[in-house]
Amino acid sequence: MIEKMNAVRWRDGVLLLSLWCIGCGADNGGEAVVRSERAVPDGLAIQGVGRPQASSDDWPRIAVLGDSLTAGLGLDIEEAFPTVLEQALLRDGYELTVINAGVSGDTTAAGLRRVEWALDGGVRLLIVALGGNDGLRGLPVDQMRQNLSDIVTLAQRRSIAVLLTGMEAPPNFGLAYTSAFRQVFQDLAQQLDVPLLPFLLEGVAGDPSLNQADGIHPNAEGAAMVAEHVREALEPLLPVVVSSAAVP
Repeated sequence: MIEKMNAVRWRDGVLLLSLWCIGCGADNGGEAVVRSERAVPDGLAIQGVGRPQASSDDWPRIAVLGDSLTAGLGLDIEEAFPTVLEQALLRDGYELTVINAGVSGDTTAAGLRRVEWALDGGVRLLIVALGGNDGLRGLPVDQMRQNLSDIVTLAQRRSIAVLLTGMEAPPNFGLAYTSAFRQVFQDLAQQLDVPLLPFLLEGVAGDPSLNQADGIHPNAEGAAMVAEHVREALEPLLPVVVSSAAVP
């Protein structure tokens, strides 16, 4: 059943690979979203979430470390899923700020290089939304595993809660690769004792009505669905995040 679902999601793997690599940019970060608040140390741009006037810089923060899917490539800043997630949390009564640390083109290696910077400034929870570009480029699964493990471990050493989100690799590189790729997220969630959202684009990937013209990046409706999936996965962690903010 899983393999059948995977085939539907990536039914034209070769075309999908080329489109997404174009959309996500180069391995050094590609072209980041223009609407950026400040630059990370290596010169990449980071997109800040547009916050309502009622929010406060003193609120605990959730950082979303990701690639173009997080950055909201092709969307207005208000439509990117981290922004939608923040708005949903505010409606639910959570005084939390969501930081969009998504950079188009990022692999897990690029994410690891900037994770310490992304965790600065009162971050209480890290959402790791990386791996898509690793899979699309057929990068070594073992290296992706190590990169993700290092990212999660670094956050845990700072007493920062973590939500790991999974991705799927296209079938271009064979069944063994796609299976091993998927297993990385499952294994790490168990080994590092962090919750896992199995597939960030569940219900969105492969649906033309939920994606932009490139068939890869979610449109506003698709991004809202992604935000809802993430919101549901965060539910068990939110009381911990809120209570930890009261601890000096």
